[in-house]
Amino acid sequence: MHKILTLLLLLAFSAAGYSQTITLKGKVTDTHNTPLEAATVYLTSIKDSTVVDYTISDKNGVWTLRTRKISQPVFLKVSFIGLADYKQQVDELNTDRDFGTLKLDDKATELNEVVVKGEIPPIRVKKDTLEFNASSFKVRPDANVETLLKQLPGVDIDEEGKITVNGKEVNQILVNGKPFFDKDGKIALQNLPAEIIDKVQVSDTKTKKEELSGEAASGNNSSINLTIQEDKNKGFFGRVTGGYGSDNRYESSLLLNYFKDKRKISFLGSSNNINSTGFSMNEIFDNMRGGRNQSIYISDDGSFGINGMNFGGGRGITRSHMLGVNYADEWFKGVEPSFNYFFTAADTENENRTREENLIPATANTEARTLIRNAFSNTDNERFAHSANGDFEIKIDSTSNVYFAPRFSRSNSKFKSISGQNTVDQNNILQNESNADSFNETDNTSFTGNLEYFKSLKRKGRSVSVSLNNENRLDDSRNRSRINSFFYEDSNNDGITDVTSDIRNQLLKNHNSTDMYEVAAEYSEPITDSLRFTVEGKYRWEKDVQNRDAFDYSGFTNDYTFANDELSYYMASTTRSFTPTVGIRYNKSKYNISFTGGTRIADFSNYGTQLGEVYDFSRKYVLPAIGANFSYNVSKSAHFYSNYMYRVDFPQPYHVLPIEDRSNPLNFTVGNPDLDPNKYHTVYIGLNNYDFPTRTGYNFYAGGDYRDSEIASVTRIADGARYYTTYTNVSGTYQGWAGGSYSKSYKKEAHSFKANIGFNTNFSKSKGFTNAQPYEATTISAGPRINLNYDYGELVSIIPTYAFSYSETNFENYIIDKTSYVVHRAGLQTTTYWPKHVVFGNDFNYQYNSQLSEGFRKDFFLWNTSLGYNFMNDRLLFKVKVYDVLNQNLGTMRTVTPTSIRDEQNNVLKRYVMFSLTFKLSKFGGKETKDEGGFWWW
Repeated sequence: MHKILTLLLLLAFSAAGYSQTITLKGKVTDTHNTPLEAATVYLTSIKDSTVVDYTISDKNGVWTLRTRKISQPVFLKVSFIGLADYKQQVDELNTDRDFGTLKLDDKATELNEVVVKGEIPPIRVKKDTLEFNASSFKVRPDANVETLLKQLPGVDIDEEGKITVNGKEVNQILVNGKPFFDKDGKIALQNLPAEIIDKVQVSDTKTKKEELSGEAASGNNSSINLTIQEDKNKGFFGRVTGGYGSDNRYESSLLLNYFKDKRKISFLGSSNNINSTGFSMNEIFDNMRGGRNQSIYISDDGSFGINGMNFGGGRGITRSHMLGVNYADEWFKGVEPSFNYFFTAADTENENRTREENLIPATANTEARTLIRNAFSNTDNERFAHSANGDFEIKIDSTSNVYFAPRFSRSNSKFKSISGQNTVDQNNILQNESNADSFNETDNTSFTGNLEYFKSLKRKGRSVSVSLNNENRLDDSRNRSRINSFFYEDSNNDGITDVTSDIRNQLLKNHNSTDMYEVAAEYSEPITDSLRFTVEGKYRWEKDVQNRDAFDYSGFTNDYTFANDELSYYMASTTRSFTPTVGIRYNKSKYNISFTGGTRIADFSNYGTQLGEVYDFSRKYVLPAIGANFSYNVSKSAHFYSNYMYRVDFPQPYHVLPIEDRSNPLNFTVGNPDLDPNKYHTVYIGLNNYDFPTRTGYNFYAGGDYRDSEIASVTRIADGARYYTTYTNVSGTYQGWAGGSYSKSYKKEAHSFKANIGFNTNFSKSKGFTNAQPYEATTISAGPRINLNYDYGELVSIIPTYAFSYSETNFENYIIDKTSYVVHRAGLQTTTYWPKHVVFGNDFNYQYNSQLSEGFRKDFFLWNTSLGYNFMNDRLLFKVKVYDVLNQNLGTMRTVTPTSIRDEQNNVLKRYVMFSLTFKLSKFGGKETKDEGGFWWW
């Protein structure tokens, strides 16, 4: 009932707001009476030039603007790229009004006009780019770029930090056309102040080849480019934060930026033990909202990652350290490089408790049954990594470009674990038990490179391009383990339980490597201005090596000196393929169509040795290579897009080589030489639209994979619950997803309201074999979500959220027919900026999982609160925050696979209090910023 009441109140609020609005309309044409689509129509105050409201004209040049009644004089302005602006003074707007046809003159009539910055339209459509004028969207003086993006129409940022624009997910964020530490842009969003941003430009994400050739984007993602204001592009700014709290919790971070035209130099550093990267300019919920930090990369479980490392996510408590440097410049005309370097280090301690119910199908002699594994582990994972990335773009001449992007990383990980487990059947009869003490150290080195050369030839649209790609990865690890395993078996079927043991003290040295080199060349020939024919040839060489040397412990030498040949092996797979393709591309202003088709000729060679046996065989394949894309611009704001691809992935060496891996005493595996590759049909479709006059938007998407051939497991379970696994091919499996959302924004005087309602669903079908019996599992999960946002000026922000998900898995030939569970997630975030200089926030979250096993708590509350005070002209922020006020945070989760139901609980951060100080500094345009007390900061 309370949900219905809330909805009715929201509807009443919206209805009351609309009763105070008026409708303005008209039509925009040029001097030849040609309708102008995507002209910007907006109102500005004569008194202070602030933007009152705006809209965009449709394909017929017709515009409609629903706005509040205005009693003060305003200008009605119309702007269109390439034509002169239109301006008309209106003394008041209290009733609906039709402005008729407004004609825009040629731009040449105002060549000598001085453009006033305050009169730049709030939004413009430039070919395939949607451009927002940042100064037209009001945010708090200390807001970051993420806060600015949330004000833009059609832009949505969810709790995990995923950004969508008109329904398209943003996968690249640039600053002045260059990455800011990384192309995902999370550091830029959280740390760059909104006040330095001039334009926010949104376009479809292109590959580097598409950028160089000027082709239409073939993907389904969007890119955001942030341009810096000219006077702010010469300066120095940053901030320093330090904090200490209860239970020895601490945080510290430093970010310094120096911008001068195209030169950008940034430095960052952080250290903390609160599962955080330490970078967020959200002054009230930084580093603790929902127990998560949204600064770098956020996965579904709340973990974040940078430089190849993941932190948090409800799996342990992490102490992390990070240093980073970003550099971008124009060395000389046509050469614009950028670099970044990261050092990251982390130590995560965790305690895990798991209950896993494994489903065993019926056979001719046995009934369907279950095996229940209860396990615990205490782990400590220390790791560090260095990574360096570069982007070099060189414009050789007006027709030729070269792009080179090297990526290098080196890391080390030390993993300690003390664990134990036991397995019982459905009658609680013990099948096996084991305990282990292990230590694993891994060194990883990787290098990838991407080199692109593009040249335009004399005829327009005729071009050649060449690309070189490589990936080299080396993993060296040493795994020392002491494992005591005991198996309880009735080997003679006489009702007497026999106990066998497997006692190990061993060292495994693993040397695994992957090397890939690819060269491709493409020639493009225009048939007409819109139709293009392409020919491409691609050669790829890839080798995967897995080499293991095993040793047993010797009491005589007190070292691992006895070679264990049973656990040692060498495996390698080499794939050579040549793929010639032809393609057709048809590009029009409204739609783009592309199709490529060809043949992939592949040689798949495998070699391995174990216990003196040599395995050497190869397979030859002739496979289709097919891809197609279609996109249609329904209007300037509405887009439909779809693509199809036929994909083939070759198996790993352990899949196909008949070499037995007995390193895990509970599960032996062996490959199958008769395996075929994985073969997928992949489809994606999407439709999105944002209607500027009504501030409403919607999007729909669907996609999935259908597998002609998929590698699946074949498992035999012996007495004592010991698993023996090999692999086979199955067909008719699939996975898919679909969803959509609807958003609505409304603003009346100081009141701003935004609602976003969405729905997502995932479905899949899996197959395999257990004890020679086939099994199938079909899973579907679905659920709605709603996010509301209410702001009263710059004083109050209220953000309630709710998400519901239902998951059901149907099993065939198991002891159970299906399992299902529901998850409720509700949250309420409130922030107040009153009285002046004081910021007070509360973030309240509740989660309920209906079907966790006995002994695992199903629900918990997580309440975080923070109080901050700005002083010294808002340069210094003192803050006290309390994480998990109720001390109820839990790290429980359920995972359902085609053969098991798994519940687990991990360590998570619990209640702590933190006191911190943040100091902000800036110096722009050669002038230092001075505070009211006479202090100089720079």
